[in-house]
Amino acid sequence: MTTNEYQVTGMTCGHCEMSIREEVSEVAGVEDIQVSAQTGKLVVSGQGEIDDAQVLAAVEEAGYSAVRV
Repeated sequence: MTTNEYQVTGMTCGHCEMSIREEVSEVAGVEDIQVSAQTGKLVVSGQGEIDDAQVLAAVEEAGYSAVRV
């Protein structure tokens, strides 16, 4: 199981979390997504490698910015 953690900027509410969850869920290999507007953390887990660039692009597509922690 691979787990990657990101710090997301711009999230303020549950709707923000839902938008990010929807976009990131489309990234290949992603099986579990934990996202918190309160802490700004996004934790993505899955079997095998998870492409950071695809996760970061998905977060941007949702309207936010993120960096790998």
